[in-house]
Amino acid sequence: MCAADKLLKRIEYLRNKMTDVAMEKGFTSPESIAISQELDRLLNLYQSMKQTNNRKKVK
Repeated sequence: MCAADKLLKRIEYLRNKMTDVAMEKGFTSPESIAISQELDRLLNLYQSMKQTNNRKKVK
């Protein structure tokens, strides 16, 4: 499994976990916010990886 696939699996896991935590503890709970921040970081990383790969394909 390549790095992008692993990253997508982690993103999907965190999306599900964030939803569960938010429904149980509230959207503004410290745990929901921490998961959301980690998810944002991973989504930014994934987007950066995609852009890098697209630049390589253009060259």
